[in-house]
Amino acid sequence: MIEDAYRLGDGLGLPVWCTDQAGPFQTMPYPGQGWRPAGEPARLPHEYLRDGTAKVLTLFHPADGHVRVHGVRSCPNTVLHPWLKRELAAILAGMPKPDAVAEVVSRRTWERWQDGLTLKPTLLAELPPLRMLLVLDNLAGHKTPAFVCWLFEHGIMPLYTPVGGSWLNMAESIQRVLKRRALDGQHPSHTGQIIAWFEAVAGHWNEAPTPFVWGGKRAARRQRWRERRHRLGGSGATTLAPLRRGSSRPVYGHVQHK
Repeated sequence: MIEDAYRLGDGLGLPVWCTDQAGPFQTMPYPGQGWRPAGEPARLPHEYLRDGTAKVLTLFHPADGHVRVHGVRSCPNTVLHPWLKRELAAILAGMPKPDAVAEVVSRRTWERWQDGLTLKPTLLAELPPLRMLLVLDNLAGHKTPAFVCWLFEHGIMPLYTPVGGSWLNMAESIQRVLKRRALDGQHPSHTGQIIAWFEAVAGHWNEAPTPFVWGGKRAARRQRWRERRHRLGGSGATTLAPLRRGSSRPVYGHVQHK
């Protein structure tokens, strides 16, 4: 279902956004590559003072690569949910209004993104036209009635990644890119620096964002490998794995004398 959202969402007029929280990040030296003059390697201190931790709230649109981040020192629901509501409301305000056809088939469109679920969120009796798909982790805080009802009321369908399947959330991919650019080879002395570096890197990324495509070339190579067949002796028979060929012949319990 989440793979269908990435592949079909924007084609069906439903923008797909992903949200996640990165961190915590400590005020400690971060190893990484960097430019240094010859003979002057980078040196990081082996002792450092801890000055709290920082977290980064992320909202990512894979289709065009734009990302929205907000640095915080902690992210309970009282911090995360208001930020998500503000950002999502701003995104919806910049989208075109749904047409009359979308209003007629609204409930059927909502139910399409519940097919195959063992536990289905209870939809509201009256639903607006579906306008967005939101991929987020399967956490208890993301399933509070107040937050889920707010999403439904604004035409947003939450798609929760399964337990152990957080790799389905593309927000984690962009967070790794931002973290590497913001912290590799750096030694922040306080959490404010970590937050400022993340937000600066995100702003620079949005100047020329790179769209993310689900699967990509690696997935295509894996699919071709799975579909590859090995012919046997020139006949029509094939095997999924090649048969091992060696110079020595196996012995099947007897010895053949010449």
